[in-house]
Amino acid sequence: MTRVLSVASECVPFIKTGGLADVVGALPGALARHGVDMRVLLPGYRQVLAQLPGGAPGAKPSDRAPVAEWDNLFGGFARLIEHRADGRVIWFLDAPHLFDRDGGPYVDRSGRDWADNAERFAALSSVAAMISAEGIGGWTPQVLHCHDWQSGFAPLYLRELGAAPRVRSLMTIHNIAFQGMAPASMIGPLGLPRSGFTRDGYEFWDNISALKAGLVYADKLSTVSPTYASELMTPEFGMGLEGILQQRQEDLVGILNGIDEDIWTPPFKSLAGKAKCRQALRAEFGLPDWPGPLCVLVSRLTEQKGIDILLQALPALLDRGGQLILLGSGAPELESAFLDYAAGHEGVATTIGYDEALARRLIAGGDAILVPSRFEPCGLTQLYGLRHGTLPLVGLTGGLADTVINASPAGLAAGAATGLQFHPITAQALAQALMKLVNLFQDRETWTRMMKNAMAAPVSWDHSAATYAKLYAELAASE
Repeated sequence: MTRVLSVASECVPFIKTGGLADVVGALPGALARHGVDMRVLLPGYRQVLAQLPGGAPGAKPSDRAPVAEWDNLFGGFARLIEHRADGRVIWFLDAPHLFDRDGGPYVDRSGRDWADNAERFAALSSVAAMISAEGIGGWTPQVLHCHDWQSGFAPLYLRELGAAPRVRSLMTIHNIAFQGMAPASMIGPLGLPRSGFTRDGYEFWDNISALKAGLVYADKLSTVSPTYASELMTPEFGMGLEGILQQRQEDLVGILNGIDEDIWTPPFKSLAGKAKCRQALRAEFGLPDWPGPLCVLVSRLTEQKGIDILLQALPALLDRGGQLILLGSGAPELESAFLDYAAGHEGVATTIGYDEALARRLIAGGDAILVPSRFEPCGLTQLYGLRHGTLPLVGLTGGLADTVINASPAGLAAGAATGLQFHPITAQALAQALMKLVNLFQDRETWTRMMKNAMAAPVSWDHSAATYAKLYAELAASE
């Protein structure tokens, strides 16, 4: 059995801002079936520790016995709290001076980055390296799996502790757009070796980059889809780090994310049951019973997600009897634009914010789910859509390209199509795809076949977990 420590900044069901949390939460259970003993290290945010037995952050040791303690971890006392549930072992870094605060994991209530984010996640990375080097309670990992910039320093700290030869490391890029930048003046406070502040080390345009540190010093690199792995080596998608990824392309692999099919089980057992879900959605939002497809969108409202081009393309859907229900939040100008659009068009409903139960109702009741992203490392939304027979209409990029079989002439002739792809990712191309969506919806035989294909598509973790397990085993064998 391969022993793996997974370190990340979020994990369901404790804390979630995006798909990273779903992945980190699903991996331990999925990998256990493949002979991997994975334990997870997370920050002890106030809202997370409040969910555990014992109550509040900083609770007395007698209330919540720690498995490790540090008198001065980046400026204050810290300890490690162990939590066991559903066969998983999770360690929370209880460091009140770093994590006991209102606001989100990365930003305060006003939406500004926490000024000490560099120290907060350097502390998480440092503890990950110490656990890897010294073990906890007789358990020592063979592989350290780091997720995104928040754990990017861990492979470097592991080397500084002299443990890298016996504990191998894997760095996974979930979204290269976030790189964990800090000024060079933080080299000393973060405990980084000055010798590494070079173009071939963790230096990035005269700053420190936590993500680049992970990409340089980890033994292997992965990202969340094969297409995104290729895209990352281009200037368009590499965000300035394409050079280091080109140098390390033999160490880089793309492994698709999956979803937990037990959690994402359709609330219906037949297509007639799905039709009832659609009727209920229309009633909930006061939408008329139009003849076209009911489209849904559950997303952050940002340009990355293509929300701006959707606004321009919507007439192609509405003029042909289609409708849209949107759930999301993000850029204030996009929120306002969609609220105004919904107020002036009876075929559009907009809810600003996020509601997990509502998201599930939308995915279950929609005919199609729109994911017009300009770039998408993997994406989970289209996988939820496939699982529910809610056909994805997606931009041809990243994991969207890898998981949706396009309703091209060849895809339709082979009876294999599960959705629609469009390229280039422009308003005009999206409008054309929406028109094609309406035409396909009117062909009930073809649409029904596509729904059945979608619901039969492999979206679970089974194959990807086996790929991860093989990669871990190879890393462990190279100690």
